[in-house]
Amino acid sequence: MNPSSSLPGTDSLAPRLFIPGPVQVEDEVLAELARPCIGHRAPEMAELAGPVHELLKRFLKTTDPVFVGTLSATGVMEAAVRNTVRERVLCCVNGAFSSRWHKICVANGFSADRVEVEWGQAIKPEGVADALAKGSYDAVTLVHNETSTGVMSPLAEIAQVVQGHPDTMMLVDAVSSMAVVRLEPQKLGVDVMLAGCQKGIALPPGLTVFSVSEAAMARAETIPHRGFYVDFLDTLKSYQKNQT
Repeated sequence: MNPSSSLPGTDSLAPRLFIPGPVQVEDEVLAELARPCIGHRAPEMAELAGPVHELLKRFLKTTDPVFVGTLSATGVMEAAVRNTVRERVLCCVNGAFSSRWHKICVANGFSADRVEVEWGQAIKPEGVADALAKGSYDAVTLVHNETSTGVMSPLAEIAQVVQGHPDTMMLVDAVSSMAVVRLEPQKLGVDVMLAGCQKGIALPPGLTVFSVSEAAMARAETIPHRGFYVDFLDTLKSYQKNQT
């Protein structure tokens, strides 16, 4: 028995999704997935990727590169940390996914402090400012819209606080806000902004969009152990050739 056939009011075999993600995907998008594969190093791939890269830059209103990674948002969260953090991170925690930032930092051997508020509350700029005044950090992590509670923190105000510390990167999970609210990472001063495509962008799971600032790229050049799968510098070289 197909589990979707027991859903009340369902006229087709497709389940109706009432969750933050994955969300319903348009039939015309699903039909594209049925097209024959092309070689990922073939000229056809570059012809496809080039316009996509430019459209994504327009989408986020940035001149910084906007990459498409074939991995979950968690993978890019880890890459953001590995490519920008030398020793110490400040993690803003107000739910399950912001707590994941902290777990990723600890799992990679970094010293990670927390600015923490109760679930259901937003991170306040004043709390971030107080923490940054007490010590030096390589990066601040934030979930813009905490999917586990639905609470959106004031990104512009928090980013402004972080900009007062020029050597501190701003790393933002925008998984459930990108393509839902207007986001301009370059204007905001966000160094890495990422989102899985299965929520606001309304594509099937498996892709993550992420922008990387010039400052973050420069920082990556100083990090000797950036990891292998998503090394920002190698990723940029492929991006510049419109390749994966």
